[in-house]
This record gives sequence, C-alpha cells and structure tokens, in this order.
Amino acid sequence: MEALKQELKENIIEQLNLEDISVAEIGDNDPLFGDGLGLDSIDALELIVMLDKDYGIKLTDPKEGKVIFESVEVMANYISANRKK
Repeated sequence: MEALKQELKENIIEQLNLEDISVAEIGDNDPLFGDGLGLDSIDALELIVMLDKDYGIKLTDPKEGKVIFESVEVMANYISANRKK
C-alpha cells in the first residue's frame, strides 16, 4: 500500500503539473481539495482520467469522485479494491 501511495503522489504531481510541490509535502491524509493541496474541479477531471488510464477505474458519478479524492489514503484504498490494471 505504501508503494501505491507513493506512486499516486508522483502521478498527481505529474498529471496536474504541480512543479512547486514535492512528494514529501503531500501527507497521506491531507485533503486534496480546499485547504489541502487546493485542487479544483478541473483537477478532479484530470484525476478521473488518471484513474481510468493508469488503473482501469472508470468513474461515472461525480459524487463518487468527491468521496474518492478526499486524500491519497482514500484514493489508494479505493484503487486497491477496484483496480483493473
């Protein structure tokens, strides 16, 4: 699970072009939106594409994404339970 969390942090930084943030600065339970990383709805769409492309997970309900993208920890748990790749 730790390797998946590390991979997710790297993918988030790369996918969203967060050049001024390092992997070490993203805590496993830090919120990704709002006060945490400060991601927005466009970033959420990019994360949905990343889940599909990298893990074979298709999200169709935006409310589902809101729950899944709460933190890296929540994303990692969801991916390990639902990944197709």
